[in-house]
Amino acid sequence: LRKLPLVMVFSGATFLFYFLPLFLCIYFLADTRYKNGVILAGSMLFSAWSAPRFLFVILGTTVADYYVVQMMDRSTSETGRKTLLIASVSINLGLLFYFKYCGFFIENINAALQSLGAKSVSWTAVALPVGISFYTFETITYVADVYRRVHKPLTNFGQYLLYIIFFPKLIAGPIIRFHEFAAQITGHLQGDTYERRLRGFTRFVLGLSKKVLIANALGTIADDIFSINDFHRIDTATAWTGALAYTFQIYFDFSGYSDMALGLGQIMGFSLPENFNNPYTATSITDFWRRWHMTLGAWMRNYLYIPLGGNRTGSNWRLYFNLWIVFVASGLWHGAAWAFLIWGMYHGLFLVLERAIRLRPPSLGGVLPVVYSFVVVAVGWVFFRLEAVEPSIVYISRMFQWYPANHLWFPEADCLPMFIIAGVFSFFTLAPAGMRVQQHVYYNPWGNKMHIFMTVITLVLLALCAFRITSGDFNPFIYFRF
Repeated sequence: LRKLPLVMVFSGATFLFYFLPLFLCIYFLADTRYKNGVILAGSMLFSAWSAPRFLFVILGTTVADYYVVQMMDRSTSETGRKTLLIASVSINLGLLFYFKYCGFFIENINAALQSLGAKSVSWTAVALPVGISFYTFETITYVADVYRRVHKPLTNFGQYLLYIIFFPKLIAGPIIRFHEFAAQITGHLQGDTYERRLRGFTRFVLGLSKKVLIANALGTIADDIFSINDFHRIDTATAWTGALAYTFQIYFDFSGYSDMALGLGQIMGFSLPENFNNPYTATSITDFWRRWHMTLGAWMRNYLYIPLGGNRTGSNWRLYFNLWIVFVASGLWHGAAWAFLIWGMYHGLFLVLERAIRLRPPSLGGVLPVVYSFVVVAVGWVFFRLEAVEPSIVYISRMFQWYPANHLWFPEADCLPMFIIAGVFSFFTLAPAGMRVQQHVYYNPWGNKMHIFMTVITLVLLALCAFRITSGDFNPFIYFRF
């Protein structure tokens, strides 16, 4: 793996104890006319923190897109408009390919050349700009939607730059279509109330708690098991423990980060789209992808699946092909490795099967559809975690063939409690009472008693997170490299 720059993540001490307090102090003290300027300056500092040179990559592509879209909007020739659209998309995808995929393709070309006895191609590995996949997709939504005349282009470069590098969503989304954000650039202060700020702060801390108190604890279990040198040696129970630990880790890691992003936006008056909807309660893989990383799914649907023909193909085989292509692309989007490609194909296979043979797990009744979906997803995460095909196949084989305990790995005392906590918060909305609790905490109006109660909970959780962050050095963030 290429070494990634040290990024300032939301769950890190630098962001929590220095950047965020200083930023919010300046932001709330600034005059209304300058608040967007403060956000833009803070976003540029946040982006440049780990690797200042990558800020120039973002600025360069943003400037190019801004003026190309201006020319495209003024063009009266359909050929000219399409040419400028292709030019903008090519610039963005070209940079994404260079930074993220070029090394992968060179490695595979060299492997083929070596098998033929030919000389390898030399290549200097490059670091991956943090969040490049996310802001590349957003630049494409901007130029594509202007081309489709969904909205007019911005005439203020600073506002467009703010859309691209708005720091709450910069590293790991959510991926926001421009027309969902455009009106908020100038109108976000209209909804800026003390109650909104308080609820935004609460959501931020709830997301931080998911990440620090649950995901990190499960991450240590997953890392211990997946770091075993020879997967042929692990027993079945240990293999399932590692897979389930990572299954819960990646959910609480990524959904926690999304909650933090939404909370930060809410503190400043912005409404960012939800990215998760209890995905492990899904009753099929089709349902899972309506609930997991929802903004990526929406992007794939609007900018890949529908242009390919979507459901209106006139042929089932073409429909299945479109689904397959979308999930192959989704796999590659997550990482430049064969394991990610297979992970995408794996999910695409189940979506095609659910359509082709009219597989309807909900007809099984009870919790069986949820178990079916959860197991399929958990097995797929093994490819995602190991990022290599052969070890993943060996690992999965140990999950589905019985091998008695061999004491190669011993669980810590907090292992079972952490699985129980993760299970409760992953599945509690299956019960109507759980769904009502979630609705009340996140979306319904709060009375005075609820405000007091949630403020106490928020402060206690924040103290626990601060203690955990300052007392340990295990604080990975899975999705920032994408």
